[in-house]
Amino acid sequence: MKRNEVNERDTWRTEDIFSSVAEWEKEFGEVNKLLPSILSYKGKLGDKYDFLACMENNSAVCMRLERLICYAQLKHDENSVDETGLSLYSRAEDLYMHYATYSSFVTPELGKLDDVTLSAYMNDPDLAVYKYMLSEVRRSKKHILSAEEERLLALGQTTFSGYGNVFGMINNVDMPFPKIDVNGKKVRLTHGLYSECLSSANPVLRKKAFEGMYKAVGSLINTIAANYAASVAKDNYLATARGYGSAVEKSTDSDNVPGEVYHKLVKTVGENLEPVHRYVALRKKALGVEKLHMYDLYVSITKDADLKPDYEQAFELVLKGLAPLGEEYQTLLKTAKQARWIDVYETENKRSGAYSMGVHGVHPYVLLNYSGTAHDVFTIAHELGHSMHSYYSSKTQDYVNADYSIFVAEVASTVNEVLLLKYMMNNEKDPAMKKFLLSYYLDMFRTTLFRQTMFAEFELKSHGMAQAGKPLTVESLSREYMKLNKKYYGPAVTHDKQIRLEWARIPHFYHAFYVYKYATGITSAVNIAHAILSEGETAVKRYKEKFLCAGGSKSPYDILCDVGVDLKSDEPYKIAMDEFAQTLARLEELV
Repeated sequence: MKRNEVNERDTWRTEDIFSSVAEWEKEFGEVNKLLPSILSYKGKLGDKYDFLACMENNSAVCMRLERLICYAQLKHDENSVDETGLSLYSRAEDLYMHYATYSSFVTPELGKLDDVTLSAYMNDPDLAVYKYMLSEVRRSKKHILSAEEERLLALGQTTFSGYGNVFGMINNVDMPFPKIDVNGKKVRLTHGLYSECLSSANPVLRKKAFEGMYKAVGSLINTIAANYAASVAKDNYLATARGYGSAVEKSTDSDNVPGEVYHKLVKTVGENLEPVHRYVALRKKALGVEKLHMYDLYVSITKDADLKPDYEQAFELVLKGLAPLGEEYQTLLKTAKQARWIDVYETENKRSGAYSMGVHGVHPYVLLNYSGTAHDVFTIAHELGHSMHSYYSSKTQDYVNADYSIFVAEVASTVNEVLLLKYMMNNEKDPAMKKFLLSYYLDMFRTTLFRQTMFAEFELKSHGMAQAGKPLTVESLSREYMKLNKKYYGPAVTHDKQIRLEWARIPHFYHAFYVYKYATGITSAVNIAHAILSEGETAVKRYKEKFLCAGGSKSPYDILCDVGVDLKSDEPYKIAMDEFAQTLARLEELV
């Protein structure tokens, strides 16, 4: 479908940021002239009034930069081959890089201020909006090195990021994918096709894709292992250089999340895997197979049920599912649709996938590629969860505190998915459709809470082995991964020998200790949704005021504690895993 064939009401209204490309160009020129202005404050941040002026200048320029970048990205994503959108986006990114260079002195200069000055700033009512930002500067001071040491580490940034780039080239360019038979045609396997094949009802196709993928991975496994080992060594080196006891400690500290959260997740989930093993066994029963292979874990266990609503029907379903969040939330959802915050349909050369983008002082935007699948319905709820988080944060917080941490970025979106799923499961009368929804929810848990925790435990093991001086080889890494695979999936599945190489396919492992945030995110979301459905308006009010409106004004851990989710305690994980077990019991009655 071409873009001009889509009804205007189903496209986003970029005019809310700039009325035209000409207006964008005018703003670009004005902001470009402003960029060097921040340099006038260099060396003066020890004076309260110069600090305040610098921060106000920074916020004003960054807000205007954000609008330039967001408009450019929206125009580019409408049509990725359009030269105008591509030019705008490239120039906006260059402008941001120039400003980042001009403003790079700010954080190091603040880090050099003594504790007396920083404390005075933090307790000054005139500087209240900068309190959390300043507390982060003070908190990280002990890990800031001397100027010369910082310079040397900065010079190594390209080298340090190289391992992920190497893996990207291996994974996306050099992987020798074989051709496999798909519906009578020989087709070259790709990452995208692999996912499609694993969800196919054809077991022969699933097996061929699985074997083809790991044959390709296996042919490069020594290179991948050497690259990953070097990446782990880099993580441990940087942690030691900055005075941390481990790489995981450095990673959690950078998010201002207690290190205990990571270890509590791995320990608690690892001790409560019996329901997952039961679900795997139930899949085996539902599929009617003598052996359940690792490549059988993604195919639907329901053949006669699926959601296929049109967009209008899907949006109405989302509204009903999110009704517990109250009238104000409902009104905002309707506004998002009616005021054209959403670009709905796939069109020629439009960016694939889905996302939500907040634009401070304007409103969020949502990119969809709606085609009527069950996943598409839940994607509407998911992306609007991001949008409402951005909307409330921007409305409540000053620009400097509006952006929420990546640690909590998936919570509001998943709250929406959970509420929608529970509404649909509780109101569905058709047994086949109910079975579909129950299994959809269980697979969400399996792939997000349990599988990502397995990945998180593998990262602990690999970094711990390296720190203890044990070599990371194909054999040692694969041996540890296979142990974890057996631990997490249990005895009902056949642990195909190829799965021992799965660690070599995970791009996130080159952003060490990131994947656990998916698991804590769904845990937090299930707890919040549980409170909303059991407590009603009290929990909704708390969720909006303490979480959605909080932005980045406090540590993400403290923000979650404010809505009753203390990830250092057992309770959140117990509630999430009880939810999984109860959902499984309902499905067991139908299979």
